[in-house]
Parts: sequence; C-alpha cells; structure tokens
Amino acid sequence: MLPFFSEIQYLAASFTLATGRVSSETCIVIARLRGNIIEAYPNRLIVDCHGVGYEVIIPISTYDKLHPTEGTSVDLRTHFHIRENAQTLYGFATEEERDVFLMLIDRVSGIGPAIAIALLSGMPVNHFKSAVVAGDSVLLSKTKGIGKKTAERIILELKDKVGVTDTWQDAASGQVSSEAADAELALIALGYKQVDSRKAVRAILDKEPSSTAEALIRGALRALQS
Repeated sequence: MLPFFSEIQYLAASFTLATGRVSSETCIVIARLRGNIIEAYPNRLIVDCHGVGYEVIIPISTYDKLHPTEGTSVDLRTHFHIRENAQTLYGFATEEERDVFLMLIDRVSGIGPAIAIALLSGMPVNHFKSAVVAGDSVLLSKTKGIGKKTAERIILELKDKVGVTDTWQDAASGQVSSEAADAELALIALGYKQVDSRKAVRAILDKEPSSTAEALIRGALRALQS
C-alpha cells in the first residue's frame, strides 16, 4: 500500500487542503525512523539513530509484528504529533497501521492518539475495518477505554461523514485497484468527500489506466482545485 499520509503531507506544501489551511502539525514531517533498538517494551521503543535515542510510542500490534529485542535493527513508519505541552513520536510496523491511526485522529471528533493506539492494540487492522464497515459498535467497544458512544461515533464519522468505508469495502472486494484505493484514501484524508475523490480518480484512470497512486493523487488534486 502506498504510504499516502506521508505523501500528502508533502503535497500539502504545494496544494491547498480542502479545509483551506495547513496545520502546524502537517508542516513538520517525520515519516520514517530506521535504527537499532536500545530498549523495547510492548508500548514503546527507544531507537538509536546515529547516536540519538528516539522514544517511539507503538501499539501492541506493532510490537507483536516486530518482536523487537535490544540490539536489533528496526524500520518504523512514524507520525510526529505536536501539542501545546508535548511532542510525541508514534511508530508503526506497517503503512496500514499508521494510515488507520491518522484517519482516526484526523477525521473522527474526540479521538486522540491514546484512543487510536488503544484501538490498534486491541484488534488487528483488518478486524477494525470490518467492524466499521459492518457497523459493529459492540466489537469496537470491547477495546479498553472505548465506550459504546465512542464506538458509535467512530463508525458514524468514518462510514457516513468521511465515506472511507466505501473505499475499504470496494478495495477488499476488488472493485477498485489498490492504486485507485490508495489515491481515494489520500484525498479523503485531505478533507475531500469520497464521492468527489472517486470521480476525480476515475477521470484520470479513464485517460491513463496505468497511472500510479502518486500520479492519481496529484492529478486528482489539480482537478478538484481547478
């Protein structure tokens, strides 16, 4: 899968977001971290990169995938989150984990990094997507710290307001290619509606069927802002 969130953070410097502004968090990008593990815990790692030790908060799903041990090398997809009183680096074993994390904190009201990490720690990404698509708030609420109302809000905002579940569902069934799905998700993350994103992507594919996800994102952004 294309690391579309890191891609669109760079694209934001050239294109205006659908919301009409670029946040201070978007302007600072640490998209990847590669180095040797100094300390390893189920919820965080200390990674040595050229003599600098970075503390990285991780979900249990990432810990289980990597089985990190001291002295071994690691390659993490990351997100640098800035608040008034803290700067925190979050790390993930896969692009898919980071994509879901960022979709939650960027597009669902009241969901911060702690809840997003809890969801990723509580179930595999594919189970989370299936629960949202199916509207299964009971499954989501089984995660520690996620009540029924929060679970219902996640489903409502991702499924009905953002429309991301249509893209997830169509990608899983093969109705859209992985390149088209990645481009649609990137545009949705920028604030565009799913239906508008798909229309723009399909218009490009009709002319250039072999377009990469990167080319689809750039072309669709130009079309949506013209």
